[in-house]
Amino acid sequence: PGRAKRLLLSQLFQPLNLQAGGEAEGYGRAGEPTCRSHKLMVQGGLLHPSAPGCYYYMPPTVRAMEKLIKVMDEEMQAVGGQKVNMPSLSSAELWRASGRWEQMGPELFRLVDRHGKGYCLGPTHEEAVAELVAAQSNLSYKQLPLRLYQVTRKFRDEPKPRFGLLRSREFYMKDMYTFDASEEAAWQTYDLVCGAYRSLFTRLGLPFVKVRAATGSIGGTVSHEFQLPADVGEDKLALCPAGHFAANMETLNGEQTSCPTCGEKLTQTRGIEVGHTFYLGTKYSSVSNAVFYSPDNKPQLAEMGCYGLGVTRILAASIEVLSTEDSIRWPSLIAPYQLCFIPPKRGSKEEKEGAALLEQAYDDLTEALPHLTGDSVLDNRTQMTIGKRLKDANKLGYPYVVIAGKRVCEDPPVFEVWNQNAGEVLFLTKEGVIELLSKVQVP
Repeated sequence: PGRAKRLLLSQLFQPLNLQAGGEAEGYGRAGEPTCRSHKLMVQGGLLHPSAPGCYYYMPPTVRAMEKLIKVMDEEMQAVGGQKVNMPSLSSAELWRASGRWEQMGPELFRLVDRHGKGYCLGPTHEEAVAELVAAQSNLSYKQLPLRLYQVTRKFRDEPKPRFGLLRSREFYMKDMYTFDASEEAAWQTYDLVCGAYRSLFTRLGLPFVKVRAATGSIGGTVSHEFQLPADVGEDKLALCPAGHFAANMETLNGEQTSCPTCGEKLTQTRGIEVGHTFYLGTKYSSVSNAVFYSPDNKPQLAEMGCYGLGVTRILAASIEVLSTEDSIRWPSLIAPYQLCFIPPKRGSKEEKEGAALLEQAYDDLTEALPHLTGDSVLDNRTQMTIGKRLKDANKLGYPYVVIAGKRVCEDPPVFEVWNQNAGEVLFLTKEGVIELLSKVQVP
């Protein structure tokens, strides 16, 4: 119905604090250590601190998160994933049965309801999903493999929340749980899901490494982490320069300093864990008795795997590794907005004609490229110079900025276009702008 309404920057709920120095209000408080992504996200009006390790996600952040989840959905569904949603409240009995009520210690947020029953706020859902599958009393081998996943808010009582969304108490995670009829089939699933994770990080343009990891409180016999190398990372990694071997240092004994395949000396780096995969075997299916019926109609325990991706952590980690000290850079696929339009300054000689031409370009672009509807912002703070608004747009990391500058009054009108991720400035007619942006992908 009619034209899409133009999105005006002045009306976005994104309280910018772009001029703030290193100790802007809202981070570094309560001695919370800070890092580049946290600082940029608070300054850019993407996050607002609530309690330690808890944040308000502002509208642009929610847009980026929803785009990221769409990409995850595509990858999970490509490997046969089916989306479910499990309760955040998990009964203490369930966790006691698996032994993790005690094992997880103070990391679990625990509570008691009015009837005196104990619960925890789920940091992960192995027990819950095994119980769900166990409740299907006549599951047949023909219904396997079963690959169930969800994207939900998780809770962990971090002793020292830090680095914004990289180490928080409330966070979003994509967790997939798989049920297979045999160990061999479970390993095929494992390779398949690891391939989907590789595909996801490649599409986002993130420099990841897959490393051998410890199984920790989740358990199982084999696990791998997907890590983004970064100075602020909490994990120490050992990598073979030729790419034959990669491991989290916690899995190595102190003596191992060279690659077991080629003998090269291992290099050390730090990383941010953004994904984790586990082969669980029957650790949880045996607790809940999650069985299926084999071809000769015998009940058999399902072989399980679990696979996590930190949704909010990927957002922060990608800003951490792609950005400069003072300017956000998003993986272009999930930038909250693809495009910022900057009209001439109020009172300039281009003002009247330039503003009308730019608004016309905004509307024509939306019509020609409907997939970018809602992905364009008009910076209507015309009391500020073009240069000042361009600087803000650069700091906020819009992949493209279209400016009605000096050449907008030529015939035909020419717009100045900044392609931020390629680091280039182009001078294009309206048709040229539409042609350039027709290649932009959004999930």
